Amino acid sequence: MDEYFNNAVGTKLSASDVARAVVKFMREDTSRRYKIFIGSDSEGHAGDNTDFVTAVVVHRVGNGGRFFWRRAELKRFHNLHDRIIQEVLLSLDAAKEILESLRKFKDVPDFDFEIHIDVGEKGETRSMTQEVIGMVRAYNFEPRIKPESYAATNVADRYV
Repeated sequence: MDEYFNNAVGTKLSASDVARAVVKFMREDTSRRYKIFIGSDSEGHAGDNTDFVTAVVVHRVGNGGRFFWRRAELKRFHNLHDRIIQEVLLSLDAAKEILESLRKFKDVPDFDFEIHIDVGEKGETRSMTQEVIGMVRAYNFEPRIKPESYAATNVADRYV
């Protein structure tokens, strides 16, 4: 797994660098509300590997945002269930990394925090929705599923 995140222009950043960029962005306008979302998406390839992308999104509510992403190439997953579970685990790992880095800063503006999961009440993944929501809640994070899980379904999906 790539330990570095990329920003929108492709610069590689550590989790600490991402946290620094997030804090800088939030401090630019402390009158706004902020949300931080983390979500992952994946795509199986014809070979032996599955490509995973995890996105970190900071949203200045009503006024844009920033995003960061990283890629992990893991052995091929032969079923959708295992692949979705791995997406959730990668999102949870990234969440722990980013939040740990954010805690090192003083005077961080308040923010809401969510894990976005690439499952929904319709389609192939509907049978596992409650399972992955439970996984995320077990870590005391707020889960979001389709159609509200755009960090996974739009941002990460763009780079997978």
